[in-house]
Amino acid sequence: MTATPDRSLRKDAALNRERLLAAASQLFAERGLNVTLNDIAHHAGVGVGTAYRRFANKEEVIDALFEQRLQAVAAVAQEALDDPDAWHALVTFLERTLHMQFGDRGLNEIMNNPQLGDARVSDARDRIAPLIEALVERAKQQGAVRPDLDQTDVIFTQVALSAIMDSARTIAPDLYRRYLTIFLDGIRADRKAFTPLPTAPLSANQTHLAMTRRRQNAGSR
Repeated sequence: MTATPDRSLRKDAALNRERLLAAASQLFAERGLNVTLNDIAHHAGVGVGTAYRRFANKEEVIDALFEQRLQAVAAVAQEALDDPDAWHALVTFLERTLHMQFGDRGLNEIMNNPQLGDARVSDARDRIAPLIEALVERAKQQGAVRPDLDQTDVIFTQVALSAIMDSARTIAPDLYRRYLTIFLDGIRADRKAFTPLPTAPLSANQTHLAMTRRRQNAGSR
């Protein structure tokens, strides 16, 4: 059966949209959100006019990718909730989502940049926060974590660690894991000894370089 012209056009439009999202995802992961819709179009191998027919501006591309990223983070949280060991589930969720952010500068910025809009922040809160709350509450019920731990502690820890990732990415890429370990040692209820830290601290000069770099990046945006 021969496809109608309208159906072919719809199929081409859908394919071009997917090409643009794939290109945007790759560019955002490598370079962060400081790319243009023209950059995305060229990387996708489609005309700039085609890009603007699919997306009015870069914000619409970010919105579409944010939806994908939310689904990915929610899937990780749901997998963690399927783990009967509540402590292992919470640790796995943190490790996996932080690794996702570390490998994707765009995701890191989308999830943690307050300038990207209240609607996205609200969406993340409404969809992800209940899953994190369930992970934390179950860990408290099993006596795995301190009883005063709150799901917001986990969220703020992720925000803090994402800042460390951004500051130390080119100096000590694994540095955030040191502070994740410190956080985990601080919340577990049955700690009898400190967990060996997985990476060394930065020197004073390295810390200054990392913090200066972060301020310079913030000022250039």
